[in-house]
Amino acid sequence: MDQAVRSWQLGALAEMIKGTLDGPADREIHRPVPAGMSDPHGITFAGDTSYLSKALEAEVGAIIVPMETPTLNCPVIRHPNPRQAFGMVLGIMDRPLPLAKGIHPTAVISPSAVVDPTARIGAYVVIEEGSVVGPGAVIHPHCYVGDQCKIGSQTILYPRVTLVQDVVVGDRCILHAGCVLGADGFGFAWTGTHRAKIPQVGQVILEDDVEIGANTCIDRATCGATLIRKGTKLDNLVQIGHNASIGEHTVMAAHVGISGSSEIGSRVVMGGQAALSDHVKVGDDVVLGGRTGVVSDVTEPGQYAGLPAMPIAHAMRSMALQARLPEMYQRLRALERELASLKATPSESE
Repeated sequence: MDQAVRSWQLGALAEMIKGTLDGPADREIHRPVPAGMSDPHGITFAGDTSYLSKALEAEVGAIIVPMETPTLNCPVIRHPNPRQAFGMVLGIMDRPLPLAKGIHPTAVISPSAVVDPTARIGAYVVIEEGSVVGPGAVIHPHCYVGDQCKIGSQTILYPRVTLVQDVVVGDRCILHAGCVLGADGFGFAWTGTHRAKIPQVGQVILEDDVEIGANTCIDRATCGATLIRKGTKLDNLVQIGHNASIGEHTVMAAHVGISGSSEIGSRVVMGGQAALSDHVKVGDDVVLGGRTGVVSDVTEPGQYAGLPAMPIAHAMRSMALQARLPEMYQRLRALERELASLKATPSESE
């Protein structure tokens, strides 16, 4: 494998991440490894003493450590922020999916579409009429770009991404494999005999630097736009309903569900399986723990959990009490029986 033969000298890596090397500059490093994994050509990081102990128990090529770490009997790169430095190493060693320059001969592109000459278009890609692909964009095999879509500069679509129709994607966005943007919103009206489909004719708009995880779905608006603002990151298997609006630099973990017409502020953090009811508002700087259910507006910054969502301290107390419910139920039944016995016993005055 190509990955196995790639090599970096430790001294060069230290220079690239602006760290201080204690050890042989010519040691060959082949790959990043988790702390605790033995690999004489691997490099890992230790941001604290627990990770350092794990790393030292294994035979590893080098460890990125804090500046104040004492001298160790293994090669280290000292850095003010080991986690950040390891992230830089990951970037250096990352292998982008290969894709040749230009347009693959099997791609099907409408004569009315506009594809910048610097874009890369993979095998079996379909680009429909009126769509625009910007400079440096990369569209991997088997992607579908429907009519009147726009893809910004340096944006990457990984295999099998689908932009159904009227989808606008900003600059430097990353759309991972299998995500679908612009499918119909979930709109139906009861006629008295059946559910009639409400046409969904709006857009999906992604601003710059947005990342969408694999198999995530963002529905087109009924009218207007479903909006994801700049810098927001969505994990795999997230569902965004029609006409939802998500602010800047918000992050959502896997299985988050956002119902239609909800509004989420900026810098919001949502844990796995958190969910919002329709037409609900969440303000800026809110943190929702995993499986939190928001059924009414949450406007104050802070941490929330539970169903319905409540401040984290209240939620933790409620969860602690739930574990005691069987015991409390038995005590309550015993008190009820004792009270009934007292009522059944005649008093001395009688």
